[in-house]
Parts: sequence; structure tokens; C-alpha cells
Amino acid sequence: MKISSEFSKYALEYNNYNVIQNSVIERILSKVGRKPKRILDLGCGSGTLCKTIDWEYEHFSGVDFAQGMLDLHPKSSKIECLYGDFNDDRLFERLFKEKYDFIFSSSALQWADDLEKVFFNIKQFNIPFALAIFTSNTFKTINQTASINSILKSADEVHELQKKYFNAEFEVVEYKLEFESTRDMFRYIKRSGVSGARKILSYKESKELLNNYPLNYLEFEVVFIYSR
Repeated sequence: MKISSEFSKYALEYNNYNVIQNSVIERILSKVGRKPKRILDLGCGSGTLCKTIDWEYEHFSGVDFAQGMLDLHPKSSKIECLYGDFNDDRLFERLFKEKYDFIFSSSALQWADDLEKVFFNIKQFNIPFALAIFTSNTFKTINQTASINSILKSADEVHELQKKYFNAEFEVVEYKLEFESTRDMFRYIKRSGVSGARKILSYKESKELLNNYPLNYLEFEVVFIYSR
């Protein structure tokens, strides 16, 4: 298991709340050798990966279960946006009928109801892939300070699961995102989507966390899984 870390400065003036997700996508794409022509993106969101790809491809299929995100996704004769949930086997039955030569999934599979089942379905394509999954060490100090149990899997749990299905390179990357104030930090959490839209603290508890959080940055941990 390879472990590396990155640090990013988060400016007070910003328009993009997905700075970590963007860094994750850049890292995924940097690991792709031969440029695939027929691409499947599981959990495509508003299309950041699609917009970041800098090579010519024949077809791009982006799958997401949020129609609002798909509405924002780039559209063209080469791009297909599919409304579907990667937790649903019926989606994969549909996708298996298509021809792809590469699967991407960035910052989405941590929300899988059954990650092992998703890995099983990805394996059935028998094509190269690059996956990025946030782990339970994301917001580690926040969770410790507020006595919150993360709903995400640990890096070790994901590692053990993926070994059952893939011959893959496995890398753990730690990101730290610095803020001018804790208020900016918690605004980022609310608007970035990284927290999965959970609201489990009362107003009083949230205020205590805001006052007691000991760091000037947020922690993120992402595992990258690349087919060999």
C-alpha cells in the first residue's frame, strides 16, 4: 500500500467548492497510460472528469443518480448522460450491453450501499479502471472532536475488499486543505458535498465544534485503485 500526501491552500475568495475533488480527478487522469476511446464514468456528477479529459475519445457515458447534476453535465454527440444508481444491479445489466474500454469513478463510490457488490460488477467488464474513494479518515479530527463515527470505510477495509476482485495498484493519499477561519472551513463542508449532506449535530453541538476545532485545515484521505 503506497501512501503519499498533498497540501493545498484554500483561498478566502473562491468560486469552486470542489477543490479536493478536482485534485483527485487530476491525479486519476495522470495515471492513465493509453488514452481510452470509450469511457464509462460512474458517479459523474456535473461532469468535471469529462471536462478535464484532454484527449479525443469516441464515446463518453456519465452515470449519476442526481438528475440535477446530469443537467449540468457537458452534452454532445459523443457524450451520453445516464440517470442511474450504481447500487442497482439493473444499471449494470444495462451497461454490460454497451462497449467500453475504460471505467472511471472519482469521489463517488464511498457512498455505495454495498461496495463489494459494486467492485464485483466493475470486475465483470474485464477492462482497465481508475477509482478514487474517500475514506473514514476524511474529516478525522472533526469526527474525533465531535465524537462522530464516520459512515465511510477505512482505507484498510477498502484495500481488503478490492483485493478480492482486482489485481490493482492501491495508493492512499492524504490531503490537507487550509482555511482562513473555522467559519470558512465549515461553510466549505456544507457546500462541497464531501460530507454526504449529513446533518447529525444540533445547533449547540455545531457551535461547540466551531469553537473547539483545533486545526486551521481539513483532513481528507482518498484511496486510488488503478488496474495493472
